[in-house]
Amino acid sequence: MTIASFAGDLVFVAVAMSTFMALATLVERRTGNSGWIDVVWTFGLGLTGVAGALLPFGAGPMSRRLFVATLALAWALRLGLHIARRTAGITEDPRYAKLKRDWGSDAPRQLARLLQMQALVSIPLGLGIVLAAHNPAPSLGWRDFAGLALFGAGLAGGAIADGQLRAFARSGAGGVCDRGLWRWSRHPNYFFECLLWCCYPVIALGAGYPWGWLALLAPACITLLLTRISGIPPLEEHMLAKHGEAYRAYQNRTSALIPLPPKGATS
Repeated sequence: MTIASFAGDLVFVAVAMSTFMALATLVERRTGNSGWIDVVWTFGLGLTGVAGALLPFGAGPMSRRLFVATLALAWALRLGLHIARRTAGITEDPRYAKLKRDWGSDAPRQLARLLQMQALVSIPLGLGIVLAAHNPAPSLGWRDFAGLALFGAGLAGGAIADGQLRAFARSGAGGVCDRGLWRWSRHPNYFFECLLWCCYPVIALGAGYPWGWLALLAPACITLLLTRISGIPPLEEHMLAKHGEAYRAYQNRTSALIPLPPKGATS
């Protein structure tokens, strides 16, 4: 991969994500439901990854380009459809709703600005997919299959965690979900999401492909977003406001991200 082809990939990902987040802004304004923002983001990033993997830049063989494009599409379909189903049953995402209340009359402008910032910080994710697809190694090898194993574990784990949370909500038990994976982690879905994104640097790294090291930014970026910015902090603030001491007790005994035995567990 030359500097020119890398620049082409970078510009493509940046423009595509900016366009998709502009679309998310329009969808939110038209529906009044900020939950659709994450739906557009997920499908937008997935389509950006698929298209970027198949772009005629770089030197990756078509077998790897199709392989990585399939991973990106599978991720977008699984997560995007899950978020869409959840969004169809709510009127607002509580995280965005709080921001809109805080911004008051300036909310439309501030939200549009925030979503373009989200497009900017999503560039390492899209680029990680593209760099993995463009690894010039001539055929699929052990790194590709190791990446597939990570991807499969992350995809399956996230689906199981989301399914357990849906089942808990349908049960009508109320309170804080601490069953299944949620007994071991307060955010197992986020843990498996971070694990999934590790597949791209595993596929990208290889001898003779120095650009592949930049794919490490993808799991670093998603981990930072989920643990420090748009994931755990606002969600935990919402859960504390909703459940009070019950959620605080859950915090005290349960790991925030990495699944671990709960404190005080006897079995």
